[in-house]
Amino acid sequence: MHGRALVLNASYEPLSVVTVRRALILVLSDKAVLLHETGSLFHSATRAFAEPSVVRLVHYVRVPHQSRVAVTRRSVFVRDGHRCQYCGAQAENIDHVVPRSRGGAHSWENVVACCRRCNARKEDRLLEESGFHLVRQPKAPRSRLWLLAAAGEVADEWAPYVQPALGHAVGL
Repeated sequence: MHGRALVLNASYEPLSVVTVRRALILVLSDKAVLLHETGSLFHSATRAFAEPSVVRLVHYVRVPHQSRVAVTRRSVFVRDGHRCQYCGAQAENIDHVVPRSRGGAHSWENVVACCRRCNARKEDRLLEESGFHLVRQPKAPRSRLWLLAAAGEVADEWAPYVQPALGHAVGL
């Protein structure tokens, strides 16, 4: 898992992804309990410790607010399942549904994953002018948690905790 561990709140909701070293420190300092391990070990001079994959905090941490996830190429691809939102092919670009040159915003509701062919055909035209139709209306993610998948591969043991936060493709 490239040295990463999922940290769950005391209520089992995903909070973040940390290094396995940080997760082990949380467990050893009795701030978290080990739920799943990778099968590898950390060794000290006198002991061996299981490498954590999923840990749960002992005490509930109140998350002050849900900040909006930044609109990036990678996060749009994750939201759209790496599929063109015009034809369904493998996406290689992002496209502004209402082009920036026509006053369109760089926002979740206006950016979609797009293949090169559709991007070149649409150019800087509106949907009505290009004859294109969206497979699915773009919208902001309901939760910031789906972005865990954008960090790379999701370990199998993370799935029961992350999947409820993930939607159709990976996040909505």
